[in-house]
Amino acid sequence: MSAVDGVIRARLHSEVALVSQVAEYIINNGGKRLRPALVILSAKAFAYQGAHHHDLAAVVEFIHTATLLHDDVVDESELRRGHATANALFGNAASVLVGDFLYSRAFQMMVEVNDMRVMQTLADATNTIAEGEVLQLLSCHNADVDVASYLHVIHCKTAKLFEAAMRLGAILARANAAEEQAAAKYGMHLGTAFQLVDDVLDYSGDEQETGKNLGDDLAEGKPTLPLIYAMQHGDASQVAIVRQAIEQGDIVRFADVLQVINQTGALTYARQQAQREADAACEALAVLPDTNYKQSLLQLADFAATRQF
Repeated sequence: MSAVDGVIRARLHSEVALVSQVAEYIINNGGKRLRPALVILSAKAFAYQGAHHHDLAAVVEFIHTATLLHDDVVDESELRRGHATANALFGNAASVLVGDFLYSRAFQMMVEVNDMRVMQTLADATNTIAEGEVLQLLSCHNADVDVASYLHVIHCKTAKLFEAAMRLGAILARANAAEEQAAAKYGMHLGTAFQLVDDVLDYSGDEQETGKNLGDDLAEGKPTLPLIYAMQHGDASQVAIVRQAIEQGDIVRFADVLQVINQTGALTYARQQAQREADAACEALAVLPDTNYKQSLLQLADFAATRQF
């Protein structure tokens, strides 16, 4: 990961000072580096011996960071990872344009690897993520979104890049088709678990640990799993409270919504679903040889489902 950070810093350079300034700000302000770590762990789990895994790990982080820059503009967010968002500091225009720079730099780097499967995987993932963002935008303030639609959004928006990261490691190592598919399956389930817990933490996390304000999703009218479950299992008055909050983005009634969520057991249910996804991720790794890298992937799945930040 130190080698990956070296690649990230070297490839962030631009002759345009503002580009480097904004990109370095968002890259250096925390983050778990889970997605680039997946590229490394996947490649080494399949016994890859080259150095392209460092480059592709950086590519994945650039793509992820670009989505964050654009997300924060769309969501009008002011806080991420405990720090002011780039758009809050530098303005929306700079954030969008530097996000574009990171996307294009990522594609420059993936071309250098000179592997059509690598380019196909990342091009497909980037396109799917963009579709997921639009789907989420369309679902905002829609209290009638069901679980299937919600899961489709997070599969596109979040889990797809986890899946791509795992697939990249397998491609680099020339894993066979079954092994590559197993790696991708692990990534998809891991990313789903990760997003489910993110949605739980929006109603239960410690703001100092999560680095974001509680109720941000509600303020944006996002119908996440805790809200969907609460509406499915609450009484008429409880459903009315949640519906109004989603449709109006009513953060003023956050305490009332949180009470409904707790009364219906929605957070417990969402955590259970995250654990199911993590278990499915672990099951997908059965085809991998037992190495320290596989053990790390298993531990990462447990972390994704149980984390409190």
